Amino acid sequence: MALQSMTGFARREGTSGRWRWAWELRSVNGKGLDLRLRLPPGLERMETDVRRITGEQFSRGNMQANLSVSAAENRFETVLNQHALANVLAMRDQLAGVIDPAPLTLDTLLSIRGLVEFRETEDSEEEIAARDADVTRGLLAALADLKLMREQEGAALSRVLLNHVSTIEDLTHAIERDPSRTPQEISARIKAQVALLMDGAGALDRDRLHAEAALLATRADLREEIDRLKAHVAAARDLLGRGGPVGRKLDFLAQEFNRESNTICSKSNASAVTAAGIELKVVIDQFREQVQNLE
Repeated sequence: MALQSMTGFARREGTSGRWRWAWELRSVNGKGLDLRLRLPPGLERMETDVRRITGEQFSRGNMQANLSVSAAENRFETVLNQHALANVLAMRDQLAGVIDPAPLTLDTLLSIRGLVEFRETEDSEEEIAARDADVTRGLLAALADLKLMREQEGAALSRVLLNHVSTIEDLTHAIERDPSRTPQEISARIKAQVALLMDGAGALDRDRLHAEAALLATRADLREEIDRLKAHVAAARDLLGRGGPVGRKLDFLAQEFNRESNTICSKSNASAVTAAGIELKVVIDQFREQVQNLE
């Protein structure tokens, strides 16, 4: 599966019978899938299907889906109020001996409120079903366009993230190869620090001396942190190669990267290792920032 960014845009439009429709989709970063849907009056019934279809395509992102539908042509029909017409004709007959009514013309009848109404012709059930089907197909096409854009963004992010992972690996190797980590250097530093303890503490019992030396040796050893960084590098490459919705897992790895770099900086007794640890933290922050864009 391809990696997907959570950022994208798509628009699809078309016609169905006398109707013109358009879908507009927007997607940005989000912790989960949050779809804000805007449907025109009369099409609210489509909401359940739209949410289901979108959920089948995407797992994360704050998304907006707007549908607009308008009539390409208006169709009207006339409705004659037979009851009102009968009343008008009956009144004319009643007044026949009182006044000399003029002949009823079409213009006169049309001027009587409520006698003739003009209203938009309603579509048949078949026409409505055909329009809804075309609108749904348009949604599927728009979602496919959005997915393609998110995958293209995801491919670009993957290259950036892999470069960050390679830099993390290089810095890890630099820390591992630093001369300050050789047994001789570690031993020399411990001896010097123990000598300082002896000078400053006067009489120091042997058990306390061994405890302090063991603590110094533990703090000088970065083997565990280096091994965990290497394991995290391998895991990050595996997730990026696997693809799919791996953003949350990579975010967790970024936190683990940061934890190890913090420990290395706190343990370091060499300026080169400290400098590499600080640079490591900068790269990890950049890695995590980019990971926030992944599904």
